[in-house]
Amino acid sequence: MTHPAADALTSKAMVVLQERPIVPFTTWLAEGLRLCSETGRGLQVVTPPESRITMPLRLVLTGPNSRWVIRADGGYYDGLTGVPLRWDGEAFIVEPEARAYAPTYTTPPTAPVGAQLTVTFRVRHTPGSTIGGAAEQLCRSLTGEPPGGWGTSEPATAVWRLEDLGEMFSSRVSTAIWLTLVGGEGSGNPAVGTMLLSQVGDAAEEAVTLVTGYADPQAAPIASLPTIIGALAEEFALISCFAQASPGLTDLTTGPRWVGPAAPVGLAVGGSAPGPPGVPGQRIGEMASPTMWYSLGDGRRQEGWQRYEQLTGYLRTQAS
Repeated sequence: MTHPAADALTSKAMVVLQERPIVPFTTWLAEGLRLCSETGRGLQVVTPPESRITMPLRLVLTGPNSRWVIRADGGYYDGLTGVPLRWDGEAFIVEPEARAYAPTYTTPPTAPVGAQLTVTFRVRHTPGSTIGGAAEQLCRSLTGEPPGGWGTSEPATAVWRLEDLGEMFSSRVSTAIWLTLVGGEGSGNPAVGTMLLSQVGDAAEEAVTLVTGYADPQAAPIASLPTIIGALAEEFALISCFAQASPGLTDLTTGPRWVGPAAPVGLAVGGSAPGPPGVPGQRIGEMASPTMWYSLGDGRRQEGWQRYEQLTGYLRTQAS
C-alpha cells in the first residue's frame, strides 16, 4: 500500500515530511488522514522547529498515534507537548527515558502572543433549522461577520453560502462530512475552525470547533459567552458546548514552543441540572428547551480545571 503524501508507511503510522514555514491541512494530508482512519494508522507530520501548523491540522493530529514531530536538538520531540520522541521502527513514540521537555520547546516564540478563544459545540438540527447555521451564528457573535469560506481541506476556497452547504450535505452518500471554515478577515479577529456534519438517526448534527484570535487578551469576550451561547441555544437544539482560552499566536497558527496553558471558561449542556456546590448553573436559551451554562473560570486561572472535573463528574452521575 502506498500514498503520494507518505514518506514512510508502516503498519502503525503514515509519516509525512514537511519543510514549509506554515504547514496547512492540504488535500494530500486530508487523503492521508482518511487512509489512516480506515487502516488504524496514525498520521505523523515531521517538520523543522521553524515551522508552524494551522489550526485545522492541529485539531486533526489528536487521534491515536497521530502527532506533530519536530526534528531538533539532535533528535525529535512532540510539537504540541514538548515530550521527546524516538523512532521505534514503525512510528514515533514517547521516549521512555526522557525526564524533561525538549530544549527548543521551552525557547520563547518570536511571533506575537495574544489570546485564542476556543468554542466547541454540538447542535441537533430540526426540520426548520439550516445546516451550517449554528457555525455562522457563532462566528457572527465572535467576529461581527459570518465565515468567509469553507472547504474539505486547506485552503478553504469555497465562498460561504448556507444553501451550498445544505445542498452538499443532502447529496452526499456518506453519513459524515468534515469541513474547514475561516472568517473574521474584516474584523481584526481571525477565526478558523472545523465542522463535522453527520446524520444521526433521522436528525442531522453539526459539531463545530471555532477558534478566534485576539492580539489583546483583554479583548476576548469571556464575560459575554453566556449570552452568546444562550442566543445559540435559542435558535438551535444545543447538545453541549465547551469554551476555553489560552495564550497563542495571533494568526491562529501553532508553533512548536510553549506559550502557556489553556484554562476553561464554561460548559453548557441541555437540561436543567442545577450543578454541584461551587459550580452553580445558569439557565440560558429558551425556557421550553432548557440549557444550563456552568461558569468555570476566566480562561486564565488553572483552578478552573478542578471545577471542570467536579462538574463533569456530577453530570455523569445525573445522567446515570
